[in-house]
Amino acid sequence: MERAELMERLKGYEWDDVELKRAQRGVPESAYETVSAFSNTDGGSLVFGVQDRAGRIEIVGVIEVDKVQNDFLSVLRSRQKLNRVINARARIVRDDGRTLLIFRIPEARRQDKPVYLNGDIRRTFLRRGAADERCTPEEIERLLRDAADDRYDGQAVKLDPTRCFHAPSVRWYRRHFADRYLDHDREQPDTDFLHDWGLVVESQGELAPTRAAILLFGSPAAFRQLLPRPVVDWQWHRGAWTDDFDEGRWADRLVVESNLVQAWQMLRDRYIQRTETPFAIDPETLQRQSRPPDYAAFREAAINLLIHQDYAEQTRKAVIHSYADRMVLWNPGDAFSPTEALLEPGEKEVRNPKIVAAFRRIGLSEQAGTGLRTIFGNQRELGHVPPAIDNDRTGKAFQIALLKEYLVSEQQLLLQAKLGVPLSEAESRTFAYACRQGRIRPRDVRAATGLTGKEVQAVLERLTANALIAPLEGAVEPVFAPAPELQGQPGRSLAGDTPSKPRPAAHSTGQGTAPEGLSTEQPPRRAPDLSTGQPATTDQPPGASSAGTVGVTQAPGSLTHTQDRILRICDTPRRLAELLEATGMTNRGHFKKRHLDPMIESGVLRMTHPDQKNHPQQAYVLTEAGAALKARRMSEARIDEEETRADAR
Repeated sequence: MERAELMERLKGYEWDDVELKRAQRGVPESAYETVSAFSNTDGGSLVFGVQDRAGRIEIVGVIEVDKVQNDFLSVLRSRQKLNRVINARARIVRDDGRTLLIFRIPEARRQDKPVYLNGDIRRTFLRRGAADERCTPEEIERLLRDAADDRYDGQAVKLDPTRCFHAPSVRWYRRHFADRYLDHDREQPDTDFLHDWGLVVESQGELAPTRAAILLFGSPAAFRQLLPRPVVDWQWHRGAWTDDFDEGRWADRLVVESNLVQAWQMLRDRYIQRTETPFAIDPETLQRQSRPPDYAAFREAAINLLIHQDYAEQTRKAVIHSYADRMVLWNPGDAFSPTEALLEPGEKEVRNPKIVAAFRRIGLSEQAGTGLRTIFGNQRELGHVPPAIDNDRTGKAFQIALLKEYLVSEQQLLLQAKLGVPLSEAESRTFAYACRQGRIRPRDVRAATGLTGKEVQAVLERLTANALIAPLEGAVEPVFAPAPELQGQPGRSLAGDTPSKPRPAAHSTGQGTAPEGLSTEQPPRRAPDLSTGQPATTDQPPGASSAGTVGVTQAPGSLTHTQDRILRICDTPRRLAELLEATGMTNRGHFKKRHLDPMIESGVLRMTHPDQKNHPQQAYVLTEAGAALKARRMSEARIDEEETRADAR
């Protein structure tokens, strides 16, 4: 942690990865509880020489610097206070004659958890928010289970392998297996096949199924004996995620209590049943595409839910919540890898290696390290906001939210049209993401664009050079925020990530808390208001949505009904008389002031003779931003029409 970042943080409060201690002449006992908590969670920084008095942060400085530092580090390395050696990194920061000691506590390896105090495993702590909380017995069991090298899904179960499997599930699996392995012996007995692939093992001189085999193919009785809870509970809710939430208010529900092969079939079939597939022709095969455009993201997210959850967990179930604007998938069991490493290629430790391998053998899960990248890539292809991931080390849970919202929204298109800087697709998505989140890091740019390395750096440099974003000083890693005059612009407030009311806790409902955006004391600059802020009752079409008009006044950054008509016909230059005729209006002055001028000012339309407003051949045509806006609206209209037809059926 650099001095500038520390000073900035001290203006606020104790973060979940920073703990402040007075520690002027000695190390307080509570510091070791924090070491346990950081080690068992995501790591963090202990700062000695700072005290918190009723919310007021005061730098008091460490007085006996050498004693405090040596005492603390010697205890961390001695294994007398803690059951593991803690390799903390120490730094000294001096501020106006006062000395601060900063100790970076790393997260312990999975195999080294839990880290506890005084030889008493009951004194195991986790970091939750800005507090160190003692673990419950259930939380200690989860840490111990994850630390074991003998993975849960590989353990043998005392069941007869000739009677404990669901024959149709095994047949389905072997049929898909044979499609990929052409030399596969289709006549081989099922038990021998499963034994060859390590799903049936020798135990005490007899063949026995592994837990993975029962979870994958178990008969109803065998499966429920092993897992008394549902595999997944899928709930469909009316309205958007930001609406008032009541866990009991679901419109439809699917509770899956079958083996994983059947579970995948049920999830896939219900998804296809409830998702309208737009008509599209594959350009290579000339065949109609039978899968929804977001199928790849759903498949990988659903398979991830099935293969990575903690099946030793007997009380918490996996949950899928579907809303009008997103799908949220919540899993008991966190990913072993840090969140920032999940999108990196290469093998990673997994909780259920036998289950994972079985799914990959039939192509139901992407190869190691590519599943999440497939999800992100599919979302980018659709123009959607990148998925939101919460790898909760404290709660031992994993959540991914697939948002059905355009990253470069209609309001963003209008804003970018006014910037006066032509942006590439990657730059446009990066700027939109920065507006939405309040701040952005290089890995966020990668998530939004799919670029890597130098390409990401080039995007950030160009946006910075054009004063659209600015680096935040004092950050450990590069962090950028929208330029001060652009903060609060569309994309963030309209994105729906900050609920109007508190959401339920993630561990009980599958909901997460979105990261807060960057606050600003300046009043946000308004987005281009195409309606000029006047009442839109004369132009408002019946049943207008938020993409058009809302209520009795026009929403900032949206189009009136008349402006929408202009948008639809100005692919080619149109004279004023043509536009008046197409919109059914007669008052030229009012028409220009009310509709044309705001569209020109907002960068949606341009004049063919901008230097001579009264040119006899003057006409109006869409800009690139206007063309993109028209394409967006036509696409949304087509989707709405298809959904209406589907509802009618």
